[in-house]
Amino acid sequence: MNRTFTLVDFLALRDLQVYLGRAARVEEGSVRLIAGGGVLAVYVAIFYPVGLLDEAPTVLGLRTFALKDHVSFDAVVPVRSLLERLARLEEQIADDATDVVVTLPMEVHTVTWAAISPPKGGWVTLPSTASSLLDSVAKSGIDEVATAVPTGTGEQIVHRVRSEVWGRPIENLEHVPAGGAFAALSLGFLSDESTDDVRIYETGPWTRLTTARGHVLIKRKAWTLAR
Repeated sequence: MNRTFTLVDFLALRDLQVYLGRAARVEEGSVRLIAGGGVLAVYVAIFYPVGLLDEAPTVLGLRTFALKDHVSFDAVVPVRSLLERLARLEEQIADDATDVVVTLPMEVHTVTWAAISPPKGGWVTLPSTASSLLDSVAKSGIDEVATAVPTGTGEQIVHRVRSEVWGRPIENLEHVPAGGAFAALSLGFLSDESTDDVRIYETGPWTRLTTARGHVLIKRKAWTLAR
């Protein structure tokens, strides 16, 4: 497997750093990198079920980056390790226009959410929603979680509270849980213009929220489809 990929310039490096930094503040785990056709797809997990009985949705963030090379790979690596490598590269670059060769960290093979691949086609367009609505839902949920989970609370209780809050459907948005809004806000995908629309697509158990800044992919438990 290829162990490197080449970003087109320094700005792409900084863009990737910001995206991964935001993701690491929410879920300090792993990142899935899929390269092919001159494009790097970067998936991060914001929320996902823990165990077979967990009814929480899987919520992923996705950004894509143009590559100078046409490498092909599918790798899951620790997000902190990749951020450290990007930071070292940043210190070495003197010209913003130069391309940036990134070497992959050691892979990990125990990340359950990384085995879930969103479909590439078959998406049906649904009515869009306002960026301001998702912003409001996310901030309300953040306050609710903070109030319900005191400092020092056990991990299982924290996950249960987050699952309840972020798994709750957004009013008037069928099949879009509040966790989708939280992901869009946390990853910086929502526009500063409150009137800007967020496009919504659906296929099977998957829903996609799309803005000019990135995508949020949501996979619901199968039983929720009958609701």
